[in-house]
Amino acid sequence: MGRKLRVGLRGDAMRLLRGGVVLCLPVLLGGCQLVLFDSKGTIGIDERNLILLSVGLMLLVVVPAIFMALFFAWHYRASNDKATYAPNWDYSGKIEAVIWGVPLLIITILGVVCWQSTHALDPARPIVAKAKPIHIEVVSLDWKWLFIYPAQNVASVNEVAFPVGVPVRFDITSDSVMNSFFIPQLGSQIYAMGGMDAKLYLIANAAGSYYGESANFSGSGFSGMSFKALALSDAAFNAWVANARRPSAELGTTAYAELAKPSENTPVRYYSAVDPHLFGSIIAKYMKSGMEPMAQGVANAR
Repeated sequence: MGRKLRVGLRGDAMRLLRGGVVLCLPVLLGGCQLVLFDSKGTIGIDERNLILLSVGLMLLVVVPAIFMALFFAWHYRASNDKATYAPNWDYSGKIEAVIWGVPLLIITILGVVCWQSTHALDPARPIVAKAKPIHIEVVSLDWKWLFIYPAQNVASVNEVAFPVGVPVRFDITSDSVMNSFFIPQLGSQIYAMGGMDAKLYLIANAAGSYYGESANFSGSGFSGMSFKALALSDAAFNAWVANARRPSAELGTTAYAELAKPSENTPVRYYSAVDPHLFGSIIAKYMKSGMEPMAQGVANAR
C-alpha cells in the first residue's frame, strides 16, 4: 500500500513538473526578439496594429469562454450542494443573444477592418510622402539576394541601403525557385517569382540595421539566405553609394552568370556599374523560354 502511494505521489509530482514547465515557457522565451512587434516603418506599424486589433477582438470571445468552462466545472461539481439543479431548463433568450450576437458583432468589425486594411496596405500601393521614392530592383538567387540601383548605377549582394523617411519602391523577381522577400520590422513580405515583377513599397521611420530574409524554403542554402537592410541618413546613404562605386567590378552578362551560380552564405559585395537592361532580361528569359529556367532552379535547389 505504501509503495503504491509513493508511486502515485511520484506520478503526481511529474505531472505538476510538466505543467510548470509549460506555464514557464513564456517566461523562458522572453528573450526572443519579436521583431514583428518592434516595427520601424509606417507599413510595419499599421500591420502590427492590425494584428493586435484582430487578436484583441478574438480574445473577447476566447477569454470569457475559457473562464466560463473552468468556472462551470468548479461551480457545478458534485460536492457543491448550493449549485442550482435545473434538469428541465432548455432555453434562455438572453444567453442565445449573447452567444450569437457577440461573435456576429466581432466578425462584422473584423470584416470591415480587413476590407479597409487590404486596400490600404496593398504592397503595390505607393506611400504618400514628401520625398520622391528611391527605386531598387531585387533578384532572388540560390541562395542570396541581388539589389540593383538603376538611378545610382550600382548593385550589392546581401545588403540593401536606403534613406530614412524616403519611400522605397522594390521591383522583385526571381532567377531561381520561388522565394519570399521580407524585412520583418518594415512590413509586408512578397513573393519573388521567375518571369514576374512584384511591386513592394516600404519606408523606414528610424535609422538602423534591419534583418531581411527569404521567408519561403528554397533548398539546402535557405538558412543562410538573409541580408541587411540599412536605413541611413541622406549623408550616410550617399557615402554608402560612394563606397559601392569603389570596386572596379561591373555587373554585366558574364559577371551575372557567375553570380547566379548556387552558393551558400555569400558575403556582401558591391558592383560599381550595372548593365541597365539586366533586370528586364532576367524577367524576359522566362517569358521567352517558358519554365525551363525554373526547372533548372528546382534542380539546383535539390
